[in-house]
Amino acid sequence: MRETAAPARTANNGSEERRKSRHTEDTYDNIEPRFAELAALPGTDPRREALREHIIELCLPLADHIARRFTGRGEAFDDLHQTARLGLVQAVDRFDVSRGSSFLAFAVPTIMGEVRRHFRDHTWALRVPRRAKELQALIGPATETLSQRLGRMPSAREIADELEIELSEVTRALVAANAYSTNTLHAVGRDDDGNVGLSVGDSLGSEEPCYKLMEDAMAVRPLIAALPDRERQVLIWRFYDSLTQSQIAERLGVSQMQVSRILNRTLNQLRESALAEPVAAVA
Repeated sequence: MRETAAPARTANNGSEERRKSRHTEDTYDNIEPRFAELAALPGTDPRREALREHIIELCLPLADHIARRFTGRGEAFDDLHQTARLGLVQAVDRFDVSRGSSFLAFAVPTIMGEVRRHFRDHTWALRVPRRAKELQALIGPATETLSQRLGRMPSAREIADELEIELSEVTRALVAANAYSTNTLHAVGRDDDGNVGLSVGDSLGSEEPCYKLMEDAMAVRPLIAALPDRERQVLIWRFYDSLTQSQIAERLGVSQMQVSRILNRTLNQLRESALAEPVAAVA
């Protein structure tokens, strides 16, 4: 029994290793060798189309991920999903593995450019100068070209040099891209896993009361510093050390009623000084 169990475990381990190996291979993280294999096949080889479709299938999660990033901007997810997959097909067909860059560095801007073009053509929610719209049509292809040449996303200055235009024009066009669509405060987005999140309104922060307290403290600090020593000390004992009026009275050797009067008088003085209109300096 002991002799037959060991080979069974070995067989199971081998099966698990092969499964992990297939899982590792069937990802787009290291897909460049498949592109090299695709490039080596002649255009008439029937294996070429099958390999191309296999590459596209492996990279579909990348397109789906990018489509989810653009949800919640006024366009239906199905339209974004289809557009992102179209961008993926274009990236697969245009990628040149002989340049030595990674496919991801080329595919991401290609897919995102296709999705942005979809927004440009369908959902300009705000008035944007015509020049900015025209540059949008140029920036996308330039970004794809530079991504393949550089092996990374290009900077705005590199795009400007490629198009032989001013950096400020590229910057304005990229900022204008945010005007594709607007959302109501009730619009609900999704995270990368497709889960429904909070609406825009629910995700906005609320007014922080501590900021108001800080402003008040900054305004009254110089006024407290200008108080006579006894009044300032009474405030410190009462509001910082949390002593009662009776405890303060014992320290000063006065009655609790006198401490109450000191506090009321001092607080009224601070309030009037803090709320008083500034007096213009006389020349």
